[in-house]
Amino acid sequence: MSLGGIAALIAALAFVVLVIFLVKVLNQVAKTVEKVDTTVKEANTTISVLTKDVDLLMQQVEGLLVKSNHLLNDVNGKVATIDPLFTAVADLSESVSNLNLASRNLTSKVATVGKNTAKVKVAGKVGESTMKFFRNRKQTNV
Repeated sequence: MSLGGIAALIAALAFVVLVIFLVKVLNQVAKTVEKVDTTVKEANTTISVLTKDVDLLMQQVEGLLVKSNHLLNDVNGKVATIDPLFTAVADLSESVSNLNLASRNLTSKVATVGKNTAKVKVAGKVGESTMKFFRNRKQTNV
């Protein structure tokens, strides 16, 4: 074997080793691609299920919103119905407050009249006593 033949043999062995490593690498790449493919299929299945669940949830939420709007309209109507009641209660409260104030003023006036009446009564008694005194004095002088 000549040097050229040995060099060709080494090159052939190197090429065989390179091909063996390339085959192993390609097998690993193929397995990885299969796993990625499986993962993508599972992701697509999960996304499909989630999409269906979200669609169902959206329909239920829409139904709840319709019911909530109906309930809110009902409550607003009932509040509008009892609004005059609250106005009447406020007016009644103001009237009772005015009545209390008038009662206090009347009580104050009656108390003042009572004091003045007592003074007048005392003055009347004094006047009556004075008149009796002067009558008695006139009768004794005559």
